Amino acid sequence: MSHAQPHGAAEEFSEHGLARPLSGFGLKAVVAVALCFSTYQLVVAAFHPLSSLVMRSLHVGFLLLLTFLLYPATKRGARHGGIAWHDWGFAAAAFALACYQWVFEADLIQRAGDPTTTDIAVGCVVVLLLFEAARRILGLALPLVCLAFLAYGLFGQHLPGDLAHRGYAFAQIVDQLAFGTEGIYGIPTLVSATYIFLFILFGAFLEHAGMIHLFNSLALGLVGHTKGGPAKVAVLSSGLMGTISGSGVANVLTTGQFTIPLMKRFGYSGVFAGAVEATASMGGQIMPPVMGAVAFIMAENLNVPYAEIVKAAAIPAILYYVTAFWMTHLEAGRKSLLGLPKEQCPNPWRALKESWYLILPLAALVAMLFSGFTPMFSGMVGLSLTAILILGAAIAARLSSTAFRYVFWLAVGLAAALFTQGGILVIIALIGALAAVCLSVRGGRQTLHTMKQSLVDGAKQALPVGVACAIVGIIIGILTLTGAASSFAGYILQVGENSLFLSLLLTMLVCLILGMGIPTIPNYIITSSIAAPALLKLGVPLIVSHMFVFYFGIMADLTPPVALAAFAASSIAKESAMKIGVKAVQIAIAGFVVPYMAVYDPQLMLQGNVTVLGVAYVVAKALIAIALWGGAAIGYLRTPLNPFERAFAAAAAFMLVAAIPLTDEIGFAMSAAFVGWHLFRSRRA
Repeated sequence: MSHAQPHGAAEEFSEHGLARPLSGFGLKAVVAVALCFSTYQLVVAAFHPLSSLVMRSLHVGFLLLLTFLLYPATKRGARHGGIAWHDWGFAAAAFALACYQWVFEADLIQRAGDPTTTDIAVGCVVVLLLFEAARRILGLALPLVCLAFLAYGLFGQHLPGDLAHRGYAFAQIVDQLAFGTEGIYGIPTLVSATYIFLFILFGAFLEHAGMIHLFNSLALGLVGHTKGGPAKVAVLSSGLMGTISGSGVANVLTTGQFTIPLMKRFGYSGVFAGAVEATASMGGQIMPPVMGAVAFIMAENLNVPYAEIVKAAAIPAILYYVTAFWMTHLEAGRKSLLGLPKEQCPNPWRALKESWYLILPLAALVAMLFSGFTPMFSGMVGLSLTAILILGAAIAARLSSTAFRYVFWLAVGLAAALFTQGGILVIIALIGALAAVCLSVRGGRQTLHTMKQSLVDGAKQALPVGVACAIVGIIIGILTLTGAASSFAGYILQVGENSLFLSLLLTMLVCLILGMGIPTIPNYIITSSIAAPALLKLGVPLIVSHMFVFYFGIMADLTPPVALAAFAASSIAKESAMKIGVKAVQIAIAGFVVPYMAVYDPQLMLQGNVTVLGVAYVVAKALIAIALWGGAAIGYLRTPLNPFERAFAAAAAFMLVAAIPLTDEIGFAMSAAFVGWHLFRSRRA
């Protein structure tokens, strides 16, 4: 889930904003606040000392406090160091008002639904500060959409016909948004304050421990020397990065700093290099086990175990990366691009041998998620193991090369301790003991500094996700209060009576349009509130209907004109973001096709009446369609394809995807004919 950032100029990049450069007292203040934020979240996760609403309120308070300190009101402020006096005021006010829920908790419960004038004033200021924070860190698009929903809640009674609602008092709307659990402190904020923050921190610790270097070494060693190796390295390393990071934009800025220049150096165009990195990075949100923040929100919304979401995403995620890998292979063949010299590629097994212990927390996380433990508990175990292994590695490096054996068994023992009563206290004591030992060994202080920096970076990286989760609560609050979601759902149902495909197409367009500048999280929350219930009534399985809107929320970040991942890649590739976005859509064709296939055959997401034969059949269809679409899009298989061959291959692929009687048979026949003809022609050539 981590919004990882590379070092350097892009380090303080969020979805839209650039943080101000800081030094001196301002930098120390930000570090102190970030450490307090991370510590607060760890205490909440370990001991649950506060009520749910107070915990959410303080989480939002920390988000706003850190956002106002880090992100200036204007772009000009990002070029000048120091924190403006009014930002200090905004930051202090935001956190102080967040404590209002804590200080007056009992009184607020007693007068629920009947706010006082002070309550209304506090609620209004909190909402205004949230809008400003979202504008600074996420840009204008999402705040404007939320403002439109807020205006609908305030003045919607004056609209004509079915669009109008019965009208609500100003105090009722403020109470709904700022003091209940269906506004800015709703389920998205709850998930941000619990699961999401822990997994962001987990990713930050792994990255600082050297996981990115391990992923790059593995990718380079395994595929760097093959045809078009640099692009395949980008796909593989971004896919591996996606296992611990759920932010597409951050993945571009992390792995892209290495892979995009490498691809350009070995003959790929800047546009193709940027598109490959953007496509591969966006897949991180659907790549198990961590996936993106949306997966946690989806599990909470649907009231299903997180492992069920992971299971549904597994095959589509693999198909997504197979598509990207296949596209880069065909492009390399078309342009006769070679890989890196074998001797310049690292030995992947040696890299794994040197850093094998970094895999342990990820393996433990996967095992616990699929064993039925909650994401919060699993995240705590993974985070604790990572901290122990970082400290243990520093101690082991000082003692002897065989000390890793003891570190391993210590980690296993500590994981077991978590299952016992008082396990959290045991693990805190042991981490403290290891940290004390670290102080006395060479390089130990640097290790402790790395851990401190992980806590700081984790808090910073949580800001875009957390602020988005909070402000989108305004939309949820208005939809819940007015019942407006049912109107749009009714329209989709009306269309679906004649054609399920048209309903899916309409839902896809809504997701893509909303995604023009809106991050995946609010995009999913809005569309799942409106469209997913309608798809469910049309017979689409529950998880599949939510995954459908989730996928197209992700694809929106690749689709022009406002493609956030493409803009991030363009800053490194030095090419047009629009051209990169168009090429990325072509490379990511599986992301557009797989959701439709899953609706018509839910076995692709392991839903419904699942059989081994049924899953194998639908996966085989998808793979053949991907192979043909790749040839049609790139214009090359074993040899270049002429326009008629490309059109025929695309038509055959479409037949395999379309859920109409006899289309499978026609698709297989066309595929066989095309492959036979192409093999015959390529051998003659």
